[in-house]
Amino acid sequence: MAIERRHKGPRMSQIVVHGNTVYFAGLVGDDRDADMATQTQQILDKIDRYLAEVGTDKSKLLAAEIWINDMSKFDEMNAVWDAWIDPDNPPGRACCEAKLAHPDWKVEIIIRAAC
Repeated sequence: MAIERRHKGPRMSQIVVHGNTVYFAGLVGDDRDADMATQTQQILDKIDRYLAEVGTDKSKLLAAEIWINDMSKFDEMNAVWDAWIDPDNPPGRACCEAKLAHPDWKVEIIIRAAC
């Protein structure tokens, strides 16, 4: 079975398609100065674009892993997530507090989806 890698860099691919499954690298917001809600929305907008790029959408999400840098902002992140997610097809999900790779990143999300 072929493996397709998109948006490749020297360290990783942003998207990997294998069979009928798409795997995303950890996605972060573009504006490091933004608050948790804004960074979360920026990431979800990227997810929508990447899903469309491989011919699928958020109704096909299988799993999400979410890391936030401050658990006191959990509700702020969830408000954006809840407004975005397909309520009829929510993925498996985990969320934890973590020190992210850059101190200005407040949230990072990894997605797996069917395509």
